[in-house]
Amino acid sequence: MLKNILSRGRSRSMTRTQKAAIAGVGTLGAVAVALTAVPASGQTTTSEAAPTAKVAYSTKQIQDVHAGVTGQLAGASQKVATIEAKKEAAAKKAAAEKAAAKKAAAKREAKETVSRSAKRAEVKKSYPNNLDGWIREARSIMKKHGIPGTYEGIHRNIMRESSGNPKAINDWDINAINGIPSKGLLQVIPPTFEAYHVAGTSKNIWDPVANIVAACNYAADKYGTMDNVDSAY
Repeated sequence: MLKNILSRGRSRSMTRTQKAAIAGVGTLGAVAVALTAVPASGQTTTSEAAPTAKVAYSTKQIQDVHAGVTGQLAGASQKVATIEAKKEAAAKKAAAEKAAAKKAAAKREAKETVSRSAKRAEVKKSYPNNLDGWIREARSIMKKHGIPGTYEGIHRNIMRESSGNPKAINDWDINAINGIPSKGLLQVIPPTFEAYHVAGTSKNIWDPVANIVAACNYAADKYGTMDNVDSAY
């Protein structure tokens, strides 16, 4: 009898233990399930997606950008146009200056050609070594210097003063007494010859052409022309 009682008591004790174990295992399982549902951060997540934010924009900003770009392009175009205009103006100026220089050079060349031709003509032209030749050569020089005097007027005064002798000298009048006798075809005193000597002629008072030109230059200054002289002058 005692043996059976002990057997039943042990059986109930084990049954309680087993129940307690089973209850513990259940509790641990519930805790494990709960832990798997909680995220690492400790916050609960939901599967619902966040709404998409709407992007706000303004047409005025786009218009401002467009206007700015347009203005920059217009400014660049204006600069290019200005540069091109300056280049064109510079090219025109250079062309005009080149044309003017070419024209001036052609004008100078033409003038020099005429001058050379005139000089060649002078070299080729010769005068006889006599009164006629002296008067004609003197008049050609007078013409270049604007000194008046006709062939007839010069010839007339030469014949009165020296009879056509280029070595004639007056050694008796007041000029001779003063040491400055009149000399040559038109009886010119040395001071007058020196004062009215014409460049390009001889500086020798006895030279017939130089004597005529200097005397006619003096007569033009004092009387207007040698043609107006009819006596000692």
